[in-house]
Amino acid sequence: MNSNSANMLAGARRAVSLAEPAVMGVLNVTPDSFSDGGRYVALEAALERSLVMIEQGAAIIDIGGESTRPGAAPVSTEAELERVLPVVEALRARSEIFISVDTSNPAVIQAVCAAGADMINDIRGLVRPGALEAVVAAEAAACVMHMQGEPATMQTAPSYTDVVAEVRAFLDDRVRACCAAGMAPERIVVDPGFGFGKTLEHNMALLRGVGELGAAGRPVLMGVSRKSMFARLFELDGLGARINGSLGAAFWATLQGVGIIRCHDVRETAQMVCLARHLMQQG
Repeated sequence: MNSNSANMLAGARRAVSLAEPAVMGVLNVTPDSFSDGGRYVALEAALERSLVMIEQGAAIIDIGGESTRPGAAPVSTEAELERVLPVVEALRARSEIFISVDTSNPAVIQAVCAAGADMINDIRGLVRPGALEAVVAAEAAACVMHMQGEPATMQTAPSYTDVVAEVRAFLDDRVRACCAAGMAPERIVVDPGFGFGKTLEHNMALLRGVGELGAAGRPVLMGVSRKSMFARLFELDGLGARINGSLGAAFWATLQGVGIIRCHDVRETAQMVCLARHLMQQG
């Protein structure tokens, strides 16, 4: 999947190397996210957590102001901005880290990019009216993700004939749409959307084929951190089981050439990437 053109992700003001998997640290500034909801809603806590993740090896910080867990309700533009904008501003004042914001809202996209965000991580693949145009105008990087349905209902009855082929086709289509709108290819990564309208079997098929899901030569962002797919797989729903699954998947993803690994456990994930990279070295 990786080629020279796929070894870099460019934002408007800075870039991040994807020559080996870049670790993306998750920062949820929401009261209701599935793993760490409420822990980082205060600005000082969010900033401190960001700086800790950078020190642990994060190359990207991904800030989210709207929970997208199964069953989650949408939030207003005003609420989302109140949550994420101060964090983007504070982090940008303290660090040159590559900042991503997890949003589908064009108004939020415009505001956070003006405040210094480098990338928009959109679970809806920039399909909302105005979202793609806002990213192009900001010259930001973007992650376009596949999701079947909406967060409130996506896990009700997900169905595919060939999940890998269908997800790949959607991602190909979104990459073409982004390029047609004026986005340079080096600004785009793709996400298969593990757990977003997928059963355990669908998730396993996508994980098995994750190295082949890069659309139009663009790198894959993998986000499986602490997800319930591991609780179902191991038939044991505890944080330890979810973390073990996440770290095993990070090791596998590194071997498969994934570009970005989105995670909550930054130090441990960076260690898995390091181990896999060393084992891949010749001689």
